[in-house]
Amino acid sequence: MRESDAIVHPILARCGVAHGFGTRTSKPPSGTFLPRQVHGVAVHHLSVDAVAVGAIGDVEADAICTSTPGQTIGIITADCVPILVCNESGQAVLAVHAGWRGLAQGVIEAGIASLIDQSPASEKLCAVVGPHVGPCCYEVDAPVLDAMTLRFGEAAVKGASTATRPGHARLALGKLALLALERSGVDEPFRAALDDACTSCSGSQFHSYRRDGEAAGRMVHFIATSCR
Repeated sequence: MRESDAIVHPILARCGVAHGFGTRTSKPPSGTFLPRQVHGVAVHHLSVDAVAVGAIGDVEADAICTSTPGQTIGIITADCVPILVCNESGQAVLAVHAGWRGLAQGVIEAGIASLIDQSPASEKLCAVVGPHVGPCCYEVDAPVLDAMTLRFGEAAVKGASTATRPGHARLALGKLALLALERSGVDEPFRAALDDACTSCSGSQFHSYRRDGEAAGRMVHFIATSCR
């Protein structure tokens, strides 16, 4: 597997941060710190001091941020939504794992708030939503739709879903992720989503739990702070 097989995006690249959305054949850089994900809203700040003494240990979180120069962080998915974020200088970065539970509970908003705390007020944040299961392959039931409605509102959820049968709809997680970024203060010119990147449809490029079940692999999405 090669790091170079990961997908990069110009919004993040112009900030000078090394990053990549994982594919079946990519791997993260050596030394990438990955939290233990639990579909929650906890955000872990990987501090300079913790890295310096090697005291980073086993961390339970679904969003991780750092302003440690040259540090790479990441998250793992196999259908859930990965979001990579940085400030304009590239000196603070964030990686978010957002399944439907995390989206409904506000993991993106929590991650962005943590990154804002580490960034100069004058700097914009830049964010990209990575490959995830698309509405073409993601039918959900009423409890999921209800949870999303509590977070985003009825109009937003209707705009991101298509009814399929009573109590069920196909849901566009990416649309809701972009809305969460917008509401968190990431302006439109600085936020984007990868096009045509449904993990379930693209078997040759992505792993997918929905498609392959327990046999599915996992993809690592990473981002590193600038050393400048």
